[in-house]
Amino acid sequence: MTKMKVEEQEKARTKARMSGSLMLIEALKEEKVEVIFGYPGGAVLPLYDELYKAGVFHVLTRHEQGAIHAAEGYARISGKPGVVIATSGPGATNIVTGLTDAMMDSLPLVVFTGQVATSVIGSDAFQEADVVGITMPITKHNYQVRDISELPRIIKEAFHIATTGRPGPVLIDIPKDITTAEGEFDYDQDVHLPGYQPTTQPNHWQIRRLVEAVSQSKRPVILAGAGVLHANASNELRQYAEQQNIPVIHTLLGLGGFPADHPLFLGMAGMHGTYTANMALYECDLLINIGARFDDRVTGNLKYFAPKATVAHIDIDPAEIGKNVPTKIPIVSDAKAALQELIAQQGKPADTAAWLEQLDEWKRRFPLHYEPEAGTIKPQKLIEMIYEMTNGEAIVTTDVGQHQMWAAQYYKFNRPHRWVTSGGLGTMGFGLPAAIGAQLADRSATVVSIVGDGGFQMTFQELSVIQELRLPIKIVIVNNQALGMVRQWQELFYDKRYSHSLIPNQPDFVKLAEAYGMPGLRAKTEAEAAEVLKQAFAMDGPVLLDFHVRADENVYPMVAPGKGLHEMVGVKACEESSR
Repeated sequence: MTKMKVEEQEKARTKARMSGSLMLIEALKEEKVEVIFGYPGGAVLPLYDELYKAGVFHVLTRHEQGAIHAAEGYARISGKPGVVIATSGPGATNIVTGLTDAMMDSLPLVVFTGQVATSVIGSDAFQEADVVGITMPITKHNYQVRDISELPRIIKEAFHIATTGRPGPVLIDIPKDITTAEGEFDYDQDVHLPGYQPTTQPNHWQIRRLVEAVSQSKRPVILAGAGVLHANASNELRQYAEQQNIPVIHTLLGLGGFPADHPLFLGMAGMHGTYTANMALYECDLLINIGARFDDRVTGNLKYFAPKATVAHIDIDPAEIGKNVPTKIPIVSDAKAALQELIAQQGKPADTAAWLEQLDEWKRRFPLHYEPEAGTIKPQKLIEMIYEMTNGEAIVTTDVGQHQMWAAQYYKFNRPHRWVTSGGLGTMGFGLPAAIGAQLADRSATVVSIVGDGGFQMTFQELSVIQELRLPIKIVIVNNQALGMVRQWQELFYDKRYSHSLIPNQPDFVKLAEAYGMPGLRAKTEAEAAEVLKQAFAMDGPVLLDFHVRADENVYPMVAPGKGLHEMVGVKACEESSR
C-alpha cells in the first residue's frame, strides 16, 4: 500500500461518524495517551463502556483524589499530560484538590468530568454540580461541551493548552447525552487560539542586559525552580553555571535540576533551606531567577529578600515577573531557550573568586546537622539511609510536612525528574497516589514514597492499586504519632499548646499492609531501620515500612513567619556540632 493511500485512510478514519464516547477514546489514541486514571459513575458509563471495548490501559484508583494525584505523579516524571476521568457531582468535586495542586505546581493534566444531560443542567438534577464554575479559578482553562460537533476540537485544544507555555490542568465537562450523541470525528484540524500565544523565545536585548549585568557582578547567584525541569533545561543550567562560574540554589520544586553534589550547588532556599543558600540570597548583588515564582516560603519577608541585588527573572509566564519581587531584567521565555541563548553569548564571567570562597566557608561552617541519639531513629538519619540504599537514584515522592522537608534536605538529587512533591498547595495525602503515577511513568525506576503517618491515612486506600498492579513501590512511613509540622509550629509559636496535632492512637500499619496483601515491616531503632531497609529493597514487589522516629524532632534550619532569610533559627556552627 502506498504512503498516499495510508494517509487517505487515516484521514477517512479521523472524519468518521461516531458517538461522543468513541470520539474521546479515538482522541486519546491520537494524543498517544498511555494510561488513564479514573473512577466510573452514572454520567460516564457510556464512556466506560467504550473503554471496555477499546482495551485502553485504565487505572481504577479507590478514590478520585487518588486518581488525580496519580496523574500528577505521572505528569511530573514523564513530562506528558496526566489524564483523568471522573463522574459528575461528587466524582468531579473530589478532584478539586488535585486540580488546585496541579495548577499551583504547573503540572499538565487533561481531566474529563461527566455531567448530567444538557436538558436538565441547572435543575439541580441528581449528582449535578457546576463543575465549570467550581474549577474556573483552579484550572488553566476549562470547557463544557454543549454540541457534539465541538468535542474533537475541544479535546485537541485542551491537550495543547495543558502542555504549552506554563503547563497546567485543563478540564472538559461532558454532559451524558453528548457522550451518546453521534457526530463527525475530525481530529485533523489545527489548533488556532488567537488569545493564547505563549512567548517561548527570549528577547535578544534583555538577554544582552543580563550578560552585561553578570560581567559586572561580584556576587551573582542563580535561583532555579521547577521551570527548569518543565523545560528539560537541566543540562543547559549546568553548562551556563559552569561557563559563568555562578553558584546555584534550588527551590523545593526545582530540586534535581542541578546536581546536588556539584561544587557550585548551595542547597535549597527558603523556610527550611540551607544557611548557605539563604545567606547567598541575602548577600548577592545579582539574582538570576530561572523558572521560579518567588513563593513566600522561598523569600521570607520580602522587605529583607535580596536587598542588595539586581533581580533578573526568566519565566515563561509573564504574570509571574514582577508579581512579588521588583525585577530590573525581565525575560519572558522558555527556560531552555533562554539558557541556550545565554550560553551562546559567551559573556564575560563575573569575578566570583572571593564570593565562592565565602560561600564555601559557609558550607563548611554551617552544614545541615542533627544530633545522633542511641535507641531511636532520627528522621534525618532515616533519609540518609534511604539515599545510601538507593545510591541516590530513586524517584522519591512525599506528602507534606516534616518528612517532606527532611527528604528535601537529606536526599541528594543529582538527576532531574526524581523528585515528586506537592509544593504550592501543600497537599497531605499526595505522596502515595503520586508514587503510583511515577512508577507507571518509569517502570524500571526504584520508587520510594516517603509519607507521614497523618497524610498516609488520607489516601492509604490506594495500597489496593499498588498491590493489584504489583508496583514495586517502597512505602516509608515516618511515624512520629503526630501532625509533625503542625506540632512543631505549636511548640515554637503557640507555647506548646498541642491542639489536636498529636495522634497517639494509630492503626497497626504492618497489619494494614498485610490486609492489602503486601509485606509490612516495622523499626524503632537505627539498627532495626538498617535491617528492614535492606530486606525491603531486596524484595521485588511493594513493601510498607513503618519507622517509629523520635516524636519531638523538629526541622531546622527554620525561618520563622515574618522574618528574613538571614534570620534563621536552628543554625549551628560545624565545630560546635557532634557532626
